Amino acid sequence: MTLLLDAGALLAIERADRDVVALVKRARQLGRPPITHGGIVAQVWRGGAGRQARLAALLPGVDARPLDDQLGRRAGVLLGRSGAHDAIDAALVCLAVDGDDIVTSDPHDLRALAEAAGVHVELIPT
Repeated sequence: MTLLLDAGALLAIERADRDVVALVKRARQLGRPPITHGGIVAQVWRGGAGRQARLAALLPGVDARPLDDQLGRRAGVLLGRSGAHDAIDAALVCLAVDGDDIVTSDPHDLRALAEAAGVHVELIPT
């Protein structure tokens, strides 16, 4: 099981949401760093350690995957299959495998994407 983080999860960490912080700490203690991708980081990053100290401290311990051509194509296919429109969410779902947990502020949209992808994940709302 891997923990995946969407933009809402990163914002929850910035707000010091105890539940989300505990999930991230537990994943790291188990030797399984949480996963996100560069597009999600771009959605929330607004100025560095001085303005976003919690997020800046978290990111070195997160496996932030590149949103490259390969992931972009997979996300595009998933968008076509699902009828959804958010490429950033689709790319995150493309990184998930059966049994993973996704911390999200948008469980409804991610559920539809996960179903279209045929991946069985637990969606943890922020």
